[in-house]
Amino acid sequence: MCSVAEIRLRKLVDEREKMIEQVKKLKAQLEQKTPRNGTENTLSPDGEILENGNDPNIMELHRDSNRQISDFKFKLVKAEQEVTALEQNVTRLEGQVTRYKSASENAEKVEDELKAEKRKLQRELRSALDKVDEVESNNSHLSKRLEKMKSTRGMAQTP
Repeated sequence: MCSVAEIRLRKLVDEREKMIEQVKKLKAQLEQKTPRNGTENTLSPDGEILENGNDPNIMELHRDSNRQISDFKFKLVKAEQEVTALEQNVTRLEGQVTRYKSASENAEKVEDELKAEKRKLQRELRSALDKVDEVESNNSHLSKRLEKMKSTRGMAQTP
């Protein structure tokens, strides 16, 4: 069962991993482009020797890299917060599924018990109706015999 929250969570985790990898690559590029001790001489595009890495292009690249790193860090924090929120949502929804599942099972159990009770009552009703028919038939038969006896007795008394 793959819910929308799980899909979004996976996408965010993938995006987070890509961002972390990109931050690592940018840091590696930055380390390669900036001198290790800061005292090395560099050449500007005009062929001038600049000391301490003061080339405007390098400074601009450094600022852009720092800006990108800050943006990626912000996106990473935001993605982690969303992942946390989605994980909490998944946990809450799993709890709801568990509760609904147990309620459904209980309802099915009660439904089965009610069906069994209904069948039992219908059997008892059929049995009672059969007995009523039998008693009515017996009563009718006895009433006819009584009438017959009365009529026979009435004829025997009249000479």
